[in-house]
Amino acid sequence: MPGSDFPNVIAIDLGAESCRVSLLRWSEDKPHIELVHRFGNSPITVGASVHWNLQHILNELDNGLMRCAERCAEPIASIGVDGWAVDYVRVDRQLSALSDPYCYRDSRTEETFAEMEGRCASVELFLRNGVQPLRINTLYQLMADKKAGVPDPVPWANLPEYVLARFGGRLVAEYTNATHTGLVDLRKHAWNKEAFDLAGLSIDAAPELVATGTDLGMFRDGLGESTALSQTRLIAVACHDTASAVAAIPIEGDDWAYLSSGTWSLLGTLLEAPIMTSEAGAAGFTNLGAAGNRICFHKNLNGMWLLKQTMLQLCPEPDMWPMAELVAAAEAVEAPERLLDVDDPPLLLSGSMASRINAQRARLGTSQLEEHTSAMPQFASLIFHSLANRYAETLRDLEALTGQRLKRLAIVGGGSLNQFLNRLTSEVTGLDIFCGVAESATIGNFAVQLASLEGKPNSPARIAHWARTLTSLHHC
Repeated sequence: MPGSDFPNVIAIDLGAESCRVSLLRWSEDKPHIELVHRFGNSPITVGASVHWNLQHILNELDNGLMRCAERCAEPIASIGVDGWAVDYVRVDRQLSALSDPYCYRDSRTEETFAEMEGRCASVELFLRNGVQPLRINTLYQLMADKKAGVPDPVPWANLPEYVLARFGGRLVAEYTNATHTGLVDLRKHAWNKEAFDLAGLSIDAAPELVATGTDLGMFRDGLGESTALSQTRLIAVACHDTASAVAAIPIEGDDWAYLSSGTWSLLGTLLEAPIMTSEAGAAGFTNLGAAGNRICFHKNLNGMWLLKQTMLQLCPEPDMWPMAELVAAAEAVEAPERLLDVDDPPLLLSGSMASRINAQRARLGTSQLEEHTSAMPQFASLIFHSLANRYAETLRDLEALTGQRLKRLAIVGGGSLNQFLNRLTSEVTGLDIFCGVAESATIGNFAVQLASLEGKPNSPARIAHWARTLTSLHHC
């Protein structure tokens, strides 16, 4: 490992609501992680289209990097970037962005999703690529580009990898992030030429597919004469934030599952090979890349989105129910007689969530909850009990599909702080519950970088070692 056994490194975590630049330093061989810069991020509407403000993101990242450099007397060894999947940037030959990237919430893929369904039914597509067909996937976005007249040969890169290229690295697609495109052959760890042909897309426009932990070259962003950034490497960590979060879980064996708990709940387990059966597809599971050339086999469920959207409707002032007080109040109310179907399509939409919940209760013949701030504990209790029950159902499906006998559940992400929900999950699943940190993607980002710097870039054992060094799981 260059310079020191314990080098300074920077982790950038791009989020659809906020982005973070964090710095790892060491004192007496002990890690110290600082959130140096955090900034808001949200889509912008341009005419009828929804985009990301790319220049805003890049400017704020430069700001964060300079703040990191100012804090370091010693060199910064490397930078890694993770973020949300599926969205990408079209670039010219100089790797400059041709326009602001589209946001996955843009409706332009409704037409191309239906078009692809006509060519290849969703169930058949899952059997070919192992990924749940969702209209937000990169495949459908690239098809929409083509319908809009974007020439086939124009190169593209998913957002975290584009940021690394903008910093001076070569243009690539990192394995974990690339699997979200729907264009990867999971068994061969290569682009799936058949998928490109089905979609009518040029495989020549796709970037080089690289393994997690690949060194992409030297940082050369032109931020000035910063000594700290003069010898900094650029590393393609597990560029998908969920893969980074899972990489932060230092558990071995095959008797555990993970729950990445935040706006959405991603519940699954790590596998050595994908499960690409009609049963897995029908059950809503997907196969996505994980660090160490493994597979994140999980299902995407509703999560804290339900609570956040309910609070937006019922709490006009943001501090009317501080989260810790709301969770405590929810624990004190009587358990609900009937639970929600948390994945009911209307509950996946934004706005009027309390009313949507009551509409479902009315369909089920259950009494209405008062749509008032004072009823937030009742809504929260209903949501938490319903989520825990959904987790138990999904874990039973997971065991049936994988043949595993699960004993442990590791919870990471912001939801890991909700001790009431954790207790309910433990009670209804019967599993031993462990909690990681809220910002687990940052920990996984650091762990992959440190493994790469010591010359073992995609070693599950070394990534787990560094994850253990940086944090620890504890009983919830």
